[in-house]
Amino acid sequence: MNWPLLIFFLGFVAIFLIRIPIALGMLMVSTFYILAAGLDLSMVAEKVLTNLFSKYILIAVPLFIFTAKVMNTGKVTEMVFKFANTLVGRFRGGLGHVNVVASIIFSGMTGSAVADASGLGIMEIEGMRQHGYDDGFSCAITAASATIGPIFPPSIPMVFYAMLSGASIGNLFLGGMAPGILIGLALMVYIAFIAKKRNYPRGGKYTLKEFLVYTVKAFPALLTPVILLGGIYSGVVTPTEAGALAAFYAILISIFIYRAMGAKELLDVIVDTVKTTGTLTIIVGSAFTFSYIVALEHIPDMIASVMLGLTTNKYLLLLIINILFLLLGMFIDTSTIIVVFIPMVLPLVNKLGIDLVHFGVVVVLNMMIGLTTPPMGMLLFIVSGISDTPLGEVIKETLPMILVLLGVLFLITYVPDVVMFIPNTFGR
Repeated sequence: MNWPLLIFFLGFVAIFLIRIPIALGMLMVSTFYILAAGLDLSMVAEKVLTNLFSKYILIAVPLFIFTAKVMNTGKVTEMVFKFANTLVGRFRGGLGHVNVVASIIFSGMTGSAVADASGLGIMEIEGMRQHGYDDGFSCAITAASATIGPIFPPSIPMVFYAMLSGASIGNLFLGGMAPGILIGLALMVYIAFIAKKRNYPRGGKYTLKEFLVYTVKAFPALLTPVILLGGIYSGVVTPTEAGALAAFYAILISIFIYRAMGAKELLDVIVDTVKTTGTLTIIVGSAFTFSYIVALEHIPDMIASVMLGLTTNKYLLLLIINILFLLLGMFIDTSTIIVVFIPMVLPLVNKLGIDLVHFGVVVVLNMMIGLTTPPMGMLLFIVSGISDTPLGEVIKETLPMILVLLGVLFLITYVPDVVMFIPNTFGR
């Protein structure tokens, strides 16, 4: 190992130890390496920026972020929640089931776990609190169900993964459908068990007329994933264009149908989207610089050689990769993990003959589980903050749900057809 590379690795460890913001830390470490290696800083900057600007699919990311923020500002989340309540609210622990079903529906509009937890989460937790559910349980199921957001299409992390791996974004979206539904069903089974054990209440029953009324009210919102995914798979629009279409449609229904957004609210959403996109852009730009150095030093090939030297068993290597990304997901931003660490393992994945679509869905679910895992899972802090529930109570209730999510992860890791059946049948 040459000494510039040693500085690079030691610096990367140091940014975590002294808690430097990850984007700033990666940029600092990369700059130190470039200077120590005697590289032309302007040449490296040009190459990194050229590579970044050529990734047109990244334009879809701010569009999906904007769509999520519009949905959370308008009455869309309220309509989705009420519609889900008419479907499953009558069962014991009904509002817990509503929480999961609403997350599945909402995930088809935003592709973001954070948007789900912070938008629908406020309504879900408050509703469960009013009906006698424990605060810790309400927060935990909100965090756990929010992980469906980036699994069920569309998905912001999958956009990043497709950009780096070359996997079909359309097939990745299709591949996330079955696992997303499986997560929902697994969580609902757990809710049913806990609801019976703790005697949580049943929700009210709805007549057919009431069901139809709520369905009609929610119909414009429910059309969002149909328009978005239908446009992509019919070939009418690209995923990036679908993001723009979804954003435009979200504005239309929020302003003209639900009348929940005016010029001021729209401006606030635009400003908030710009801030979020700016933060994300800094992270991605820093990660691209970091990844350039990783590729320059042939680190992915070294990792592949070392791991294949330990074992050539594909299933054992998949287990190691799963553990690695689960740990990373507990501490590092999802976009950073994808841009920095995915390129490191792709040569190994290719050598093992693992389908890139299958691997992408597995990795994204893995990172989402990391978002709910103590001590640093971001979703835990979000649901704790919006509900004023002590973090310890949330973590206590979340641990069994993490086991449920890990069960689904194990299934899709070692039974690839669960992921690949829909892409193989309907993909392009």
